[in-house]
Amino acid sequence: MPKDLSPNLILNAYARGIFPMSEARDDEGVFWVDPERRGIIPLDAFRMSRSLRKTILREPYDIRIDTNFAGVIEGCADRDETWINDEIVAIYMDLFDAGHAHSVEVWDGDALVGGVYGVTLRAAYFGESMFSHHRDASKIALAYLVSRLKFGGYQLFDTQFLTDHLASLGGIEISRASYHQALQAALSGEASFLRQPQTVSGRQVCSE
Repeated sequence: MPKDLSPNLILNAYARGIFPMSEARDDEGVFWVDPERRGIIPLDAFRMSRSLRKTILREPYDIRIDTNFAGVIEGCADRDETWINDEIVAIYMDLFDAGHAHSVEVWDGDALVGGVYGVTLRAAYFGESMFSHHRDASKIALAYLVSRLKFGGYQLFDTQFLTDHLASLGGIEISRASYHQALQAALSGEASFLRQPQTVSGRQVCSE
């Protein structure tokens, strides 16, 4: 890992609206990104389809928080094309150890089948990546994440970019100026990721 890449540097970068990426898993370099158009999910605008709601109510999986952060980030990196290299894995593990990164995990028995991870700073949550090995597992993780963010008092859910998948769930794209305004407001607030909501779509939330 580059000697100048530290948790404090990463957090300071997020506070200024920029984040790190790599070209590929085997690339040793890291570069900084400050998109002209930024993806976010307004927490009150998250859209859960009827079929996803029914799936959650059937309780096919266990939902856990922060029990296998390394497994989630490795699951997100385990694809043909990824921006997550070894340096990024290492620095986000450091952020997790420092209490500034968290994972929402979807478990099928003893198997981790989906999840999402990101970074927290004051009342802002910076979503990094998600993965799914079973149908709807990443959507379920996202639904639980949104519920936790709302219950914990978060003001901003940053998704960095807007994909068709995120747009179908309520994600929107805003200008860099609008994003920085929302970011500064969130950095002036306080929130807690570890406050546990009681239910998601009527389902009792599993304990950590």
